[in-house]
Amino acid sequence: MTVTLHKDDLPADIDLGNVVAVDTETLGLKPIRDRLCLIQLSSGDGNVHLVQFKDSYAAPNLKKLLGDRNVTKLFHFARFDIAAIWMYLQVLTAPVYCTKIASRIARTFTGHHSLKNLCKDLLNLEIDKQQQTTDWGAATLTPEQIEYAATDVLHLHKLRVLLDESLVRENRAQLANACFEFLPSRALLDVAGWSDEDIFAH
Repeated sequence: MTVTLHKDDLPADIDLGNVVAVDTETLGLKPIRDRLCLIQLSSGDGNVHLVQFKDSYAAPNLKKLLGDRNVTKLFHFARFDIAAIWMYLQVLTAPVYCTKIASRIARTFTGHHSLKNLCKDLLNLEIDKQQQTTDWGAATLTPEQIEYAATDVLHLHKLRVLLDESLVRENRAQLANACFEFLPSRALLDVAGWSDEDIFAH
């Protein structure tokens, strides 16, 4: 694995292909309150690019990628990441694929759908989530933080392939795709004040 750390934006000459794994690190779990500190990206080739925000959220190259309708952005728990990206970069990320939603729809035999669970169940990999609650706003990230952040996008492409097989097998792929299409709107509802309310309830 090669990890490259960039400040405030991606270089203009980076090509991550038409499916890119994306994750974010923030100061907390409320995008309206807790600022975006880091975005991780991987094309699935074992290499990871990290963009650490220190001085600016202008990030024209990163924004272009996240808003490109010809590039699928692959997340785990996309709802949160899309909201954080919208709040700080003002880009509504689409189209998207979410491995957490794919797992919930395909793997109804279990209630465990975290990234750690998926990596263990589908890839037989143990990933360390110890750094999840560290200070991502620090001026200098520790080697442990960098490794943790990179790991969060390193396996998403492989997980997508296996989850898609399960979705097709159970005739649920169309339902999952409809959920993925709605995710940007769900994220906008979150930041507009409907994060804790089920608008589909009676």
